[in-house]
Amino acid sequence: LGGADTLAAALQALVAAIPDTGFLAIMAYLDRQDDASAADLRGELARSSGNAVTFGWAPRFLHSTGQYHKGGPQAGVFLQLTADPDGQLDVPGRPYDFATLQAAQAGGDRQALAGRDRPLLHLHLTDRAAGLGQLLEAVP
Repeated sequence: LGGADTLAAALQALVAAIPDTGFLAIMAYLDRQDDASAADLRGELARSSGNAVTFGWAPRFLHSTGQYHKGGPQAGVFLQLTADPDGQLDVPGRPYDFATLQAAQAGGDRQALAGRDRPLLHLHLTDRAAGLGQLLEAVP
C-alpha cells in the first residue's frame, strides 16, 4: 500500500488490494457515540469496492472477528482508525489511562496483522470530526 501521497490514493490502493473473494475490515478505535459517522464508511467502501466490508468498534471486535482477521485465510485487507483522546481517564489501580491502553491494543493489532502479511492502512485522526468527514469524502 506504500507510495500513496493522498488519502484518496491510499484508500484506492487499499480497495485494489482486496482479493476477488476477499473482504475489507474497518477497525475503529474511536468513540461509538461521538464518532458514529465512522460506521458510514462500511456502506461507502462496500459500494465503492463491490466487496464485502465489515465494521467493528474496538476493542470489542478483538475477541470475535479480530481472531478471524489474524488467524483466518489471507482474504482480508484492513483499515484501522485511531484518534487522539478527548481527555484522560485513569484505569483504576493501574499506572496508565484508558487512552494508553487503547493505543497499546491498536498497536498490538497492527503488529499481529503485519506479522501475518495482511494489507493494513492505519489512519490516526488528530481532529476526529474533520478527519472522518475527509475520510468519507475521499472514498473512491
